[in-house]
Amino acid sequence: MAIVAIIPARFGSTRLPGKPLSDIHGKPMIRHVYERARMARLVDRVIVATDDERITAAVRAFGGEVTLTSPGHATGTDRIAEAARACDAEIVVNVQGDEPMLDPAWMDEALRPVIEDRAVPMSTLSLPLRDVDEMLSPSVVKVVTDARGDALYFSRSPIPHVRLDGGAPRESADAAVKRGLARKHVGLYVYRRETLERFATLPPSPLETAEGLEQLRALEDGVRIRVVATDGRAGVAVDTPEDLERVRRLLAPQEAPSI
Repeated sequence: MAIVAIIPARFGSTRLPGKPLSDIHGKPMIRHVYERARMARLVDRVIVATDDERITAAVRAFGGEVTLTSPGHATGTDRIAEAARACDAEIVVNVQGDEPMLDPAWMDEALRPVIEDRAVPMSTLSLPLRDVDEMLSPSVVKVVTDARGDALYFSRSPIPHVRLDGGAPRESADAAVKRGLARKHVGLYVYRRETLERFATLPPSPLETAEGLEQLRALEDGVRIRVVATDGRAGVAVDTPEDLERVRRLLAPQEAPSI
């Protein structure tokens, strides 16, 4: 069963132009992501999918595999779907290109339910919510699941609302955190090939548009998403110059894996 990890990377970024090529201890950020993805034990192949010749040149310079895709893609998933069509992989991992602190073991954890159960079309990861501030933050995506571990809903809002007599919203959110009723979503996805192809043909859905969360398009279409509960702390996703500086501080050169 061939498994490919695809990293979508575009040069344009509103808050941090040229983000994939941002230098982190002498390496472009896309190389840090690529090398960490290569460390996943269950992945056979890693590809960067981009629409930019500068990123293409940078990946080739460090010996990575890269494919040039259409500049017209609205989402990273659309870009991944195009790149996947040129592969013979049965399972595709969507690795975010702005996660230079990606834990390779998490990729293996997310892959196992799709590998082991043909009835699972798609999977992702979650972490424990640490405190009420994370629950209330719209930048932290929350997920609730059914008893089987499949996603019921993803939201930027604090979910679920715990009803308390006279309780304020913050107290309700704190109660939900303490009961473990929701977890923090980690934006790494595993698709069966046919699921990815189907997903890429769907138009943006109403809930996806409202929340700004692409995975809701799959839920609205009836696709089951297995959510693998893992531990640890998420790395810092790089969206702004401040994020980049924080990663540079956290990711000491000796800790950066190499291939």
